[in-house]
Amino acid sequence: MRRRHPTVVLAVVLAALPTAKGATPSIARIWDERALAAIRVDTPHPPAQARNLFSLSVAMYDAWAAYDPTAVGYVYQGKHTSTDVAAARREAISYAAYRTLMERHVYSRTASETLAADTAQLTALGYSPANVTRDTANPAGVGNAVYDAVWLWFSNDGSRQTNGLPYTMANPPVAYPDYPANQGGYTFINPPLATAFPGITDGGGRTVVDVNRWQRLMVVNAVDQSGFPQGPIQDYLGAQWLGVRPFALSRENPARPWIDPGPPPFFGAASHAAFISNIVEVIRCGSELTPDDGAVIDTSPGAVGNNSLGANDGTGHPLNPATGVPYAPNRMKRGDFARVLAEFWADGPHSETPPGHWNSIANDVGDFPGFLKRIGGTGPVVDDLEWDVKLYLALNAALHDAACTAWSIKRVYDGWRPITAIRYVAGLGQASDPRLPSYHPFGLPLVTNLIELATPASISSRRHAGIPVGKIALRGWPGQPSNPSLTYQGVRWMVGENWTPYQRANFVSPAFPGYVSGHSTFSRAGAEVLTAFTGSPFFPGGLGTYTVQANTGLIHEKGPSQTVQLQWGTYFDAADQAGLSRIWGGIHPPADDFAGRIAGSAAGKQAWALVQKYWDGSITVPEAGIRRLTERDYEFQFITRRGFHFQVQSTTELGAPFVNEGEPIRVPFDSLPIRRTNRVTEPQRFHRVISVPAD
Repeated sequence: MRRRHPTVVLAVVLAALPTAKGATPSIARIWDERALAAIRVDTPHPPAQARNLFSLSVAMYDAWAAYDPTAVGYVYQGKHTSTDVAAARREAISYAAYRTLMERHVYSRTASETLAADTAQLTALGYSPANVTRDTANPAGVGNAVYDAVWLWFSNDGSRQTNGLPYTMANPPVAYPDYPANQGGYTFINPPLATAFPGITDGGGRTVVDVNRWQRLMVVNAVDQSGFPQGPIQDYLGAQWLGVRPFALSRENPARPWIDPGPPPFFGAASHAAFISNIVEVIRCGSELTPDDGAVIDTSPGAVGNNSLGANDGTGHPLNPATGVPYAPNRMKRGDFARVLAEFWADGPHSETPPGHWNSIANDVGDFPGFLKRIGGTGPVVDDLEWDVKLYLALNAALHDAACTAWSIKRVYDGWRPITAIRYVAGLGQASDPRLPSYHPFGLPLVTNLIELATPASISSRRHAGIPVGKIALRGWPGQPSNPSLTYQGVRWMVGENWTPYQRANFVSPAFPGYVSGHSTFSRAGAEVLTAFTGSPFFPGGLGTYTVQANTGLIHEKGPSQTVQLQWGTYFDAADQAGLSRIWGGIHPPADDFAGRIAGSAAGKQAWALVQKYWDGSITVPEAGIRRLTERDYEFQFITRRGFHFQVQSTTELGAPFVNEGEPIRVPFDSLPIRRTNRVTEPQRFHRVISVPAD
């Protein structure tokens, strides 16, 4: 899209009510917008940017909670007073946010400009960057002390931020390097795929060792999604995120994903049929990227969406709950819808990446005219600042956990991308009829008007003109035109080994394995939190929209041919469209999308369940229980929480003092089940666990 930082327009039902956009934004909103602006001019790195947004949210929430008698900070638990709490919070949040962003933005591709903008923002708010006091008797000292705690917490979280080279030690900076191979870093199995050549070789004759594993790309004049020069051979972005510390997730085996959906379908394995059906679906979607095939679809929330989790089985919503009437049809050319969808959700120029995208959506929700800010949809209306600090903490904790989830799955399964799979299987031949030429039992099925065999007759009729006899011909998008602002490609027949996704010629596919889709994981996690936080799955007014103007809205080529309005009834509808966009874009097959939705849902729900315990203070109360193991043994068990130390205590009589059992349990960086076993034959014993903030 030409404008990559979209504002989602929400349907206005109560038009007489004043808009929140006319009000002064909260200090948390100001700093969130500053972070989003920085992402838009940086090299996209979705897991790192999710981590940055989470860190910023922790800094702002902890500074807010420092002046609240009930709420517990995530990494800073100090409590302070002020005669003007609102002013103190504004100042403390600003210093905590500013120093957090300055620390992270030294690794930005546009560090010099971004750091200057951060400082300009603090100065515009009336605060001095030179005020580095840690005296918590004043709000600046509280904010700086909060930043210290945030820095310490995240400095050893496994992201390897501090192993990079910041600006000005390097320009551009070296951000988030993987571990060396001899310390567990990722090792590339396959040689790269040179996109300038047919097939999946590196241009020098080497081809894949294992088609089920990710194959990085070698792209001439390669750039990242924001247009910064790269490569030409891709690195693995975020390979070390298998070991990055999440917010709410837990696991017992650090070599496995935080949430494990199982493997993707594999070529030549028991799941081979699913592998083939997945790549055929990607080919089919690619064949629909034209406005000239006459296909028209209704994309209204009354016709599509309302899917069950991990499926595209919905038929829309019968009524808009805000108006009580059916949604109006939203008909458009299928090819325009598909191209707009693929580009709207992509990490393209000036994008906030998926984590930032869901922050923008959340901000637009809060700006809806007359929207009542009741957390969870119930209880009292809260002020803008409380709404924002709690929303950002919940949302960005979930998005950070979605990053840890998706990138741990990517690392463990090292899943293939469609460009490799489609070209490889097309090169084998057709699997439909052993009596026809180019038969291979593991090749592509022949599908009329989609996957065909080039024959002398089809070539002479010009149907498969230019395609050698015996080759598999695929109908699809042939690649970006040389003058994308003036022309569009449509779809045509091509040699299967030349198939390409709907992406820019100098980008092609992201620099990390496919399975699972990060977009699907991020988006479902975000949708879960927005649904829980607002108390409704529906956008305010029952409708969210984004409009793309005809002939000027696309980047990959000219288009759309008509003005297109994307519409969603619920946050889940929007999240599902984000996943679908990657299939039409040729980046993921459905298996990546569906598994990502399911994993993202789990990540979002876990984050939401935990974050509320910080707001009401119950995080300091350990969750404990007793169960009988055998006739003679019982087990006392509790779950540790990150950021706290725990002490088990017991007594034989409730009226007697509790005494410590052993040393304190010091696992401040992990969430683990702790178990103690006793014999039933021993005297009765009452147990309890107390928690204190980690030093």
